[in-house]
Amino acid sequence: MGFKCGIVGLPNVGKSTLFNALTQTAAAQAANYPFCTIEPNVGDVAVPEDRLNKLAAIAGSKEIIPARMNFVDIAGLVEGASKGEGLGNQFLATIRETDAIAYVLRCFDDDDVTHVNNKIDPLADLEVVETELMLADLESLEKRKSSNEKKARSGDKEAKEALVLIELALEQLNDGKPARFADVPKDDRKAWRELQLLTSKPVLFIANVDEGSAGTGNDYSNTVFERAKKESAQAVVISAQIEAELALLEDEERAEYLEEIGLEEAGLDRLIHTGYSLLDLKTYFTVGPKEARAWTIKDGWAAPRAAGVIHGDFEKGFIRAQTIAYEDFIEHDGEAGAKEVGKMRAEGKDYIVKDGDVMHFLFNT
Repeated sequence: MGFKCGIVGLPNVGKSTLFNALTQTAAAQAANYPFCTIEPNVGDVAVPEDRLNKLAAIAGSKEIIPARMNFVDIAGLVEGASKGEGLGNQFLATIRETDAIAYVLRCFDDDDVTHVNNKIDPLADLEVVETELMLADLESLEKRKSSNEKKARSGDKEAKEALVLIELALEQLNDGKPARFADVPKDDRKAWRELQLLTSKPVLFIANVDEGSAGTGNDYSNTVFERAKKESAQAVVISAQIEAELALLEDEERAEYLEEIGLEEAGLDRLIHTGYSLLDLKTYFTVGPKEARAWTIKDGWAAPRAAGVIHGDFEKGFIRAQTIAYEDFIEHDGEAGAKEVGKMRAEGKDYIVKDGDVMHFLFNT
């Protein structure tokens, strides 16, 4: 599975600079990693994973294939997007396909870059964006409410169940709150997701700061983090300008530049890691002489479902999994060494795959 994150923001907040840095990073990776294709509005980048390189070195893998993460540039957002202003309709259709929404919020002063509202206020910018999403959700729900009411009157059970969730969402939105804050019963969460509400998606706040504030943040970004804390959301500080410069550098130069400006890792790496945390994603590995590969799964997935990420037949015909913890694979110099000291385990259908597991699946065809 992949992770698709929609990037939204008002004009002149740094969204385009950030997205261009992503696509430049992806283009630079193309020589090293296969299957790296770039569409006009999609940046498909490798998930930073130091463990994968270490596993590959031990196994002598000829190829290293990291997990992927898609960033989608959601174009055309202006006030009135919910009514089709700008490229509003295209914007709304694209964002429904994403797993999460990243709000790029301007947290820097620059007299040469005019703000659309002539004032730097990241939370006010957030309100504009979120209001458009809420209005679009309200319009969509009102249309579906009428349709489901007709079906429900004729005894349609599914329509009756859908109406309950539609009413719940409308109540939330009419109260001025995004749908993600609704208290949805566990048994109804799948049906809730099928409503495809824009404001029900997990959110990530990107505080785009000036170069000098990339390591520590500033007063503007502090307000963003306070908001994120109140909403139990995720937030990350990034200087889009620094990311644009890093995207043009080779690995060694990039490391030197980061050290020079006092950063431990690139902002895009922090963004990806934060995105993984936001969606409760984990990584397991398959390792061999041909390739070392990282696979993305949801936290709590059992072995058969995790195997299905590789191929559906792996899940359908699952017999068992041979599993080695990452630390044991490293400590005992690979599969043979781990097996010799009893660190390779045979796990069945109920095994919950752990982050870092090195897996080999046995299955019937």
